[in-house]
Amino acid sequence: MSLASFFNQRPKRDPDDTTDISPPRPPFNLESYGLSDRGHVRKSNEDCFLIAELARSLQVRQTNLPQSKTTFSCRRGHVFLVADGVGGNQAGEVASDLTIRTIEDFLLNTLKRFSNLQASEEQGALRDLQDALFQADSRIFSEAATHPEWQGMATTLTMAFAVNWRLFVAHAGDSRCYLYSGGELHQITQDHTVVAEMVRQGIITPQSQKDHPWRHVVTNILGGTDPGVRVDLHSLDLHAADVVLLCSDGLTEMVSEENIAAILQTENDPQCACERLVSKANEQGGKDNITVIVACIKPTESAHG
Repeated sequence: MSLASFFNQRPKRDPDDTTDISPPRPPFNLESYGLSDRGHVRKSNEDCFLIAELARSLQVRQTNLPQSKTTFSCRRGHVFLVADGVGGNQAGEVASDLTIRTIEDFLLNTLKRFSNLQASEEQGALRDLQDALFQADSRIFSEAATHPEWQGMATTLTMAFAVNWRLFVAHAGDSRCYLYSGGELHQITQDHTVVAEMVRQGIITPQSQKDHPWRHVVTNILGGTDPGVRVDLHSLDLHAADVVLLCSDGLTEMVSEENIAAILQTENDPQCACERLVSKANEQGGKDNITVIVACIKPTESAHG
């Protein structure tokens, strides 16, 4: 099934319709795990990843009632980030680290919007995610300006945000976000590489891109030589038993999508799935750093997608 057909089969939501006549769905249960490995060839690991949870909190300053000092909303947002650094002298590691930390700060300061997102706020949320990548791109250039040894450093960034049964994705580069749903693996993001663009334009076949000498030439990243990153944005509904996968190209270069899908199908535990995916990439050569995040939407008695 094509990605377009897959999206057409899922319930659609009009972003301009601010009415919500359906009762609110109960919060979903989500289990996640991330793992990053240097691989067998690289001398260092320039990948960075982050799994975080956002929730509104109530800080009790003073009361004569017996209760916790801090209470949290039952509705939580889940954030997943994968950044694959590019650059010599470990500058790629600096770029990916700066990007993760910048987006952490951004999300912390926009906690009100993201902790309990409503349908009418989705377009604003997507713009905020885009702004987060813009800020990270700007910070990379600011740091490189004061450190000549970091000139040209860059990173990919794939970010997924799950809240209220919705998944939002912001992306630049050739790291990827997948959704495993209904027994099929769907690539949500598009690779920003010379070869991927050649495939989209019909210049070469998808089968020929695997061994093409330009397959690692990334055309859209945070940092690099020219300021300004192009951010791809996606949003879709989540359902019980869906699995979200974020990964660097160290996984997809070594492991076929068929093998990735087979592992996600047989492994219900996110940690075991991550360990098997990384192990498989290393078995196939481990030619690059390997980073994976697996997030499983767990069915509950009161919530069925």
